Amino acid sequence: MPRMQMDLRESWWIGAVEIPTRVVLAPMAGVSVQAFRRQGRRYGAGLVCSEMVSCAGIEHRNEKTLGYLRVATDEHPLAIQIFGSEPAVMADAARMVEAAGADIVDMNFGCPVRKVTKTGAGANLLEDADLACRITEAVAGAVSVPVSVKMRRGLENGSRVCLELGPKLADAGAAALTLHPRSAKQMYTGYADHTLTAELVDLVDVPVIASGDIDSHAKAAAVLSATGAAAVMIGRGAQGNPWAVREVTDGDGAQPGREEVAAELIHFIHETVRELGERRASGFLKKFYSWYLGHGRFPKQFKQELVQLDSTGEVVTRLLAAAPGAGALAAQLEADLPARDDEILLDRLPISVYGGG
Repeated sequence: MPRMQMDLRESWWIGAVEIPTRVVLAPMAGVSVQAFRRQGRRYGAGLVCSEMVSCAGIEHRNEKTLGYLRVATDEHPLAIQIFGSEPAVMADAARMVEAAGADIVDMNFGCPVRKVTKTGAGANLLEDADLACRITEAVAGAVSVPVSVKMRRGLENGSRVCLELGPKLADAGAAALTLHPRSAKQMYTGYADHTLTAELVDLVDVPVIASGDIDSHAKAAAVLSATGAAAVMIGRGAQGNPWAVREVTDGDGAQPGREEVAAELIHFIHETVRELGERRASGFLKKFYSWYLGHGRFPKQFKQELVQLDSTGEVVTRLLAAAPGAGALAAQLEADLPARDDEILLDRLPISVYGGG
């Protein structure tokens, strides 16, 4: 039976943190840099999330996975996601990300990637309720901000372990739960079974975020109505496509013109270079070119040409040549940024090199 209709532009709460809309931008490895999060906020996401950060990397300051973690005033509220399998180490990592400016500490109990699960972390914790609860209790006791958990339905297809674990995590201190109702074995194949989301909502007294297959305003509204979840999470559909976040949030399906697309990409390039440096950003950004310029917005040959260029400066030059009006739009986006003095820089924190959850 459908539940009460919810307005996706309505605010809600995780603990004492008010979330201004019912749309959450997913934590995605290799994607959710600061530029991506800030853009998501501009287009309507009420909560944005960092990609998952290894608590072991935080503990050991592993230079191979380090990068600056900047928290800017225009990306709050922000959740920083951590993963690991040792309660004490996770608690220490949580203290550090709270100090970095996180409004919420999120824990990944759903990543299906082997590099993560073989350490006992990610989706592997779905099968070890005792350890998962000890980690949750340790992290919740270590910080003053709310703690949330992102999980899958279970390791195997058809698993319902999330319904057993979810209430235990809430009792252990989780202030919110995100459920991606695919199994770890499914990865991203098949479909997300949101009947499980509805069952989880009935079992816990904390907000539940519905993740998986949220690709339109209509789908988001239908999932909220059917499940009673507090919010929806949008992930892959927002990669290089902030207009999808706007459409999910308020139903505005207007397609951007070529100049607007180019301006957003130029701004994204500039901000990513500032965050990661030219050498690292030039490789990191290549996947974004096809994401932004796809959907029939630019010819395929043009996208392939950008990937072959050696520097981000050359990419910007080609974009401006293809869409001359983008320069003024990109300059306005830059002018609207808050002062850089408002950023919080906490030494160097690791950026994940693994997969999503």
